[in-house]
Amino acid sequence: MRIKPLQVSLLLGPSLVLTLLLLVLPLAVVALMSLTDWQFGAASWNWVGLGNYVDLWNDDTFRKSFANTVYYLVMVSVGAIVVGLGAALLIESHHTWRGFYRTALFMPVASTLIAMAVVWQFLMHPAAGFLNHALGWFGAAPRNWLKDYSLALPSLAAIGIWQMSGLALVMFLAGLKNIPAELRHASLLDGMRHPVDRFLRVTLPMLGPTMLFVVTVCGIRSLQVFDTVHALTQGGPNKSTEVLLHTIYAEGFGFFRMGYAAAMVVVFVACIAVLTLLQQAGMEGRSATSGQRPAVWRRLVFRGSMATTRTQD
Repeated sequence: MRIKPLQVSLLLGPSLVLTLLLLVLPLAVVALMSLTDWQFGAASWNWVGLGNYVDLWNDDTFRKSFANTVYYLVMVSVGAIVVGLGAALLIESHHTWRGFYRTALFMPVASTLIAMAVVWQFLMHPAAGFLNHALGWFGAAPRNWLKDYSLALPSLAAIGIWQMSGLALVMFLAGLKNIPAELRHASLLDGMRHPVDRFLRVTLPMLGPTMLFVVTVCGIRSLQVFDTVHALTQGGPNKSTEVLLHTIYAEGFGFFRMGYAAAMVVVFVACIAVLTLLQQAGMEGRSATSGQRPAVWRRLVFRGSMATTRTQD
């Protein structure tokens, strides 16, 4: 049945209108605002062109927050992938209590991070916190996790890993379900007896698209970190935990420099766009070479079937 242009317009029209109103138009307004010196509540503004972006380049606070955000992104993304993939492999290899483990590990994702930040603040309390009590059991000195310049950002990254691992776990479990069972069986018959060997040569390559998606999602969510920073450290001590969104908030609603904050928003959106484009490019690259993968499947399955035939003979 041929779809008429009117039907296409009726089907796509509402989503296009919402996209224009809620995404394209606000981004355009922010981009224009970034070219002005408008301050919140001011009756007038001046056109400064790219002056705000030049100031960003020379702003030590912005560069510090950008570097902290990149550090946080790398730490949380790598940690969430390692913990999530490891937990997914353990859950997939055990048939008991699967539902319980999946639910328990996914709960941090569904919880309110502000509420959980209060819990983590108590756990990391320098005097009454559980972490310092645990260190005392091993004879180690207590630490001021959120006030120490060298520990504050890694501590926030650990909270981010705790929250993001559940999301990575769910996606990796879905990816493991999509690996054909006959491929695993054929790899066993082909001599891949050790679990590490099967993981590196079969499971990990087959998880490529899932891995790319998890990296992108974790990266974007890490860029959006704000709640824990605002609730626990306020960007301190000495800006050691200052991140992009918190700097944008401080500039826009603390110093009321909306034009300058808008320039930061443009940079922030550009970072998210770069991550999304890299993910799309990676997926297209894998699609272009996916024609070679069935040959690998056929080779493994063929060897497995031949080994089975020889065993039966």
